[in-house]
Parts: sequence; C-alpha cells; structure tokens
Amino acid sequence: MATAAPGRRLHLGGPEVREAAASSIILAAACLATYWLATNTLARIYSVSRPDDALGGMWAVIATIFVYRERHDQSIAALSRLAATSVSFVLCLAYLLVFPADAGGMAVLIGLGVLFVMLIGRPGDAVTTGITTTVIMVVTILSPHDAWQQPILRFVDTLIGVALGLAAAWIGPLVIRRVRPPSRRDEG
Repeated sequence: MATAAPGRRLHLGGPEVREAAASSIILAAACLATYWLATNTLARIYSVSRPDDALGGMWAVIATIFVYRERHDQSIAALSRLAATSVSFVLCLAYLLVFPADAGGMAVLIGLGVLFVMLIGRPGDAVTTGITTTVIMVVTILSPHDAWQQPILRFVDTLIGVALGLAAAWIGPLVIRRVRPPSRRDEG
C-alpha cells in the first residue's frame, strides 16, 4: 500500500482503494464477530454484569485490532498481546486475591509489570502490559465485588480477540487477492 510523505496528498489508484476497502471490511467483520462472541457466548457461560460483558467485548475487539493491524507478523503480534496480558493477569490476580483494588496498587502493578517484561527482554510489551493492568485495576476499583475475577475474564477476552484477529489476518490476504486485479507480471 502506498504512503505519502508528510504534507503531501496520497493519490490511490483503483487497486489500492479496493484493497483498503476489503481490508477494512474484513477487520470490521472480525471486530463485530469478536464483540458478539465475547458479549453473548462468553456471557452465557459466565457473566458478572451487563456492563462488564460490554467491557469484555471491548477488550476482545482491541485484541483483534491489535493482532490484525500487524499485517506481516500476526503471530508475533498475537504472542506479544498474549505475553503482555499474561503478565498483567498473573500480577493482578495475585494482588486482588490479597488486597483491594486502589490507585496505589495499580501504580505498583504497572511498575512491576513493565519492569518484568523489560527484564525478560520484551520491552515492546511494556505498553500493552501497562494498559492491560490499568484496565483490570480500574474496572475492579469501579466494581470491587469479586475483583479477582476480572484478570481471568480479561484474559479470556484477550484469547477470543487474538484468535479472531489471527483468523481475520489469515483470511484477509485470500480475499484481497480476489479483489486485486492481476499485475502485468502475473499475466506474462
């Protein structure tokens, strides 16, 4: 896909527009399927509350977008998302089994999570670890009843989002090949 230099307009031809439209439609469909799975199917198995189900759907959709956006390295993006979520899951679950959620605990967990992923050589996962920890802890601050369940629920939401993101990333190129006209090289 063509990119424009800063300050210059990008002129896309028909094939690029079709490819961009197909990719956007695939991502939108994957996000809708992800949200539906997380808010309906998972909620039938276990639901804390309707707002929590919606949060889980949002979290799963974010994972889908995160994995799908890495067009060439979806497996690396999926691993990164799962690694960062796993660190947050373990830290938050251990904390919430012992202590109530509060802003100080959130800050400590963010610092520990970021330190851990950096020390194991995954500094690229630091931001996602911090964001995941923030989401889990803020949700438990807002709804402290059975707060220990939140890390588990957000981990499952992430698994759903990663799976559908990988599926969309695998299907995407197949669909895009169908909408892209053959190049001159393909005809010879």
